[in-house]
Amino acid sequence: MSLDVITAVGRALQMAAAMGWLLVWPLILGFGISAVIQAVVSHREMARLLPDDRPGSLLKAALLGAASSSCSYAAVAIARSMFRKGANFNAAMAFQFASTNLVLELGIVLWVMLGWRFTAATWAGGIVMIVILSALLRLFLRESLVEDAGAQADKGLAGRMEGHAEMDMAVTDGPLLSRLFSARGFTAVCHYFVMDWASVWVDLALGLIIAGALAAWVPNSVWSAIFFTDHPVLAKVIGPLLGPLVAVASFVCSVGNVPLAAVLWNGGASFGGVIAFIFADLIILPILDIYRRYYGLKVAVLLFVLFYAAMALAGYAVELAFGAAGLIPSTRAAHVADLGFSWNYTTWLNLGFLLLAAVLVWRFMRTGGPAMLRLMEHAAGPDDHHHDVTL
Repeated sequence: MSLDVITAVGRALQMAAAMGWLLVWPLILGFGISAVIQAVVSHREMARLLPDDRPGSLLKAALLGAASSSCSYAAVAIARSMFRKGANFNAAMAFQFASTNLVLELGIVLWVMLGWRFTAATWAGGIVMIVILSALLRLFLRESLVEDAGAQADKGLAGRMEGHAEMDMAVTDGPLLSRLFSARGFTAVCHYFVMDWASVWVDLALGLIIAGALAAWVPNSVWSAIFFTDHPVLAKVIGPLLGPLVAVASFVCSVGNVPLAAVLWNGGASFGGVIAFIFADLIILPILDIYRRYYGLKVAVLLFVLFYAAMALAGYAVELAFGAAGLIPSTRAAHVADLGFSWNYTTWLNLGFLLLAAVLVWRFMRTGGPAMLRLMEHAAGPDDHHHDVTL
């Protein structure tokens, strides 16, 4: 291996590590808050709350999704489980979208890497996308296809993160605060915290490596040419169409695609294009294959088409609304450079949150956590599991 190749690889890994260090405290904070919510919101009641696709049910689906795990694979598996238990298919899809786009940890990471406008655009656009998707499903998903999807779902073919999706550790007895501050509640928080990290770390690491490589090896001029940056009107048209297609080929989902979103923004992708790219974690190739196993080929193809349309249309809506309000950033300065180590606020926040994470992991290890992880990883299919944590 030549010295130039070694230098290039080292540069990419250095940039990936720098971006990873920047994300330590936001991820710990986001997953911690998500774990607290999951510890008091039971998965068992979700299907009962989503009997149809009326606005009230869709709102519940969005709220339940926002309170769930941000792992795309787990969200897809939970949606299938809810559908099998009687939830409306359209509402289950709305839950799935909210679980990957309206969760707090995604918003925090976006804020740190790209700024608060991207966080606001993702949450606002996520709501718009769910509304658009629900309308498209009503128009194009025939009842016969829903029946076919139900028959295929009942076969129980495994996807990924089935154990994560079916593990229910929520504490539901007693008032909310007493549940949360009980020993059992704290243990559930610790288990959900570690379980969420276990489910996304591969995608997060892959996203950082891909983003580091692209940032180090691909000049911004290349991205500018791809996204027609020198033609502002055309760029706004192309961006939301091209952004999801880049995501499809990246194989990265959940918060792992945020570093690559930062690279695309710095490279010249339009605001709406970056938002559409972030939305597209639910149509990456591995997840499309899971749709095929879960619901059959016809439904999987239709879901891809409708999901892609909803993502692109939501990207256009965000571009127009935020542009009219003057909220699109005027500079492209997302944090993708090799910042290096220094005693700044990021370092102090990272050290503080790493200490908090150590406490949560210690509690996890002392209360049956490793056994839970083994059960989660070796679950063969979507059978219900209720994990009894040890105090």
